[in-house]
Amino acid sequence: MESGEDSGQRVGRNGGSLPEYSLDEISRHAEKDDRWITVNGYVYDVTNWARGHPGGEKIISGYAGHDASEAWYAFHRDKPYVSKIMQALVIGRVKVDRQQMSDGQKIKEELLLEDFHKLRSFAEDAGFFRPSPLFYVLTMAHILLLEGLGWWILWTFGIGWTSYIIAACCIATSQVQAGWLQHDFGHHSVFESTRVNRYFQIFFLNFFKASSNYWWNFRHNNHHSKPNVIKKDPDITLAPLFLVGETVANEYGQKKLSYLPYLSQHKYFFFVMPPLLVPIYFGVEIPYFLIRRHRWKELFWIVLFAVRWYSLFGPMLGFSGGLGLYFFVRVLESHWFVWASQMSHIPMKVDYDHNRDWVTAQVTASCNIEQSLFNDWWSGHLNFQIEHHLFPTMPRHNLVKVAPLVKSLCQKYDLEYNNKPLLKGFSDVVKSLKDSGQMWYDAYNS
Repeated sequence: MESGEDSGQRVGRNGGSLPEYSLDEISRHAEKDDRWITVNGYVYDVTNWARGHPGGEKIISGYAGHDASEAWYAFHRDKPYVSKIMQALVIGRVKVDRQQMSDGQKIKEELLLEDFHKLRSFAEDAGFFRPSPLFYVLTMAHILLLEGLGWWILWTFGIGWTSYIIAACCIATSQVQAGWLQHDFGHHSVFESTRVNRYFQIFFLNFFKASSNYWWNFRHNNHHSKPNVIKKDPDITLAPLFLVGETVANEYGQKKLSYLPYLSQHKYFFFVMPPLLVPIYFGVEIPYFLIRRHRWKELFWIVLFAVRWYSLFGPMLGFSGGLGLYFFVRVLESHWFVWASQMSHIPMKVDYDHNRDWVTAQVTASCNIEQSLFNDWWSGHLNFQIEHHLFPTMPRHNLVKVAPLVKSLCQKYDLEYNNKPLLKGFSDVVKSLKDSGQMWYDAYNS
């Protein structure tokens, strides 16, 4: 069963019939200067085109030599338009291998994907991919109101400790919620138009948060395409600072690498990741990323943020006071962001790429946090991480509707559907780091 839309009968580049290529032949084209992918039974040579891929070159390289049908369908909303672009890249069809089709594991994967396609078709027909305008209007309004409230508190009550901390908490909450909102625009979940989604993402991420939509899309698309895959998912690439998962911990131990006291990484985690990820690491990585790629327009948006920030808070706090408030807000935001984002992936299996089917790869790398009004708001509905990874373009307020169907699909195919309380999600991050540290220690001393 095909997972995507087809734009019609394809022909070879010279107008003739398309040749057929075996999966073994396709798998040999996985180098930087020779990259093929397959989508819906067709073979595409993306060697020269990959650098211009709107979602980034790395996401293409992650599927080089393999089938990218499910990822293609999940990430693209305007499928007929994308299909037309891809017609110039088609070089053949996938040759059906009867022997591989008789393999028991392959049959199970085909049945799983067939049921997943049915589930997705039902979700599309049921309107689960249609956004609620009211939801997004209220979300945008409360973000702007929270920052306005923080400014009003400082303006009205002065720069006392109480008013300063309350105002900073309001602004930090606004910044975090803007981060969840831009995430929706980045996944093209709000508007039909890709361009309109991008404009709104630029406003809430670049202008409102002093970040970069180009940088975010690069990182986040790679995370979604290969979650918890070593060397392909930037979100779990934390070594040598932290060793995440059994594989990396054992490798470091066996190689006698001891850059840090990894046996205590679950302890120094509290002093490094939550307070410093956003203000220090992202604060350095983003400008470096943009300068290296000559993304001057993106840097201009960061300058505009600085103008906006000092226009609001400079008259009350001065230059050093405004800078101090900025970093205090970033530290508060960083704590919130780290716990909300890491609890869904760090405790899950981390390994090298085994090219598992889309459903298995996403479910085994993600876990959910129990649904509640607070959890939904606090995490930007990313407590439905499994559903979000399976359907990245689905508006977040509809993830709760598809969750029971996803859970049933997992039960049918013996896939563990992890759903835990919020506090257990926090504690599992620490436990996972402690376990990885112990694995490193045992391997190091064996």
